[in-house]
Amino acid sequence: MDTVHEQLTNSKTIAVVGISLNPERPSHYVSKYMQEQGYRIIPVNPLIEEVLGEKAYPDLKSVPESIDMVDVFRRSELVGPVIDDAIEAGARFVWMQDGVVNEEAAEKARAVGMSVVMDN
Repeated sequence: MDTVHEQLTNSKTIAVVGISLNPERPSHYVSKYMQEQGYRIIPVNPLIEEVLGEKAYPDLKSVPESIDMVDVFRRSELVGPVIDDAIEAGARFVWMQDGVVNEEAAEKARAVGMSVVMDN
């Protein structure tokens, strides 16, 4: 099974780091689409309280439930701490969206057994 298929098939709860309130931003409309496909979305953005009908959390450490996948919509240079928190949260998968590339963070995630999709 390829990495993309594996992540999408084996994830139910997806924390979206960097989600926006703006429906024209990819982080918003991708999250909305994932909800429509039956995924549980957990918004992670310290600047918002709620989006797409879900309570938002300031960071991954604040999320009180289990996370399967961390979907990252942050600048590449800001991904490292997100991966650290994803590892601590016990997420199994990380997906860095289009244009998000951080090889060091990806390698750190892979080193602990996380499946990584990057810039896809």
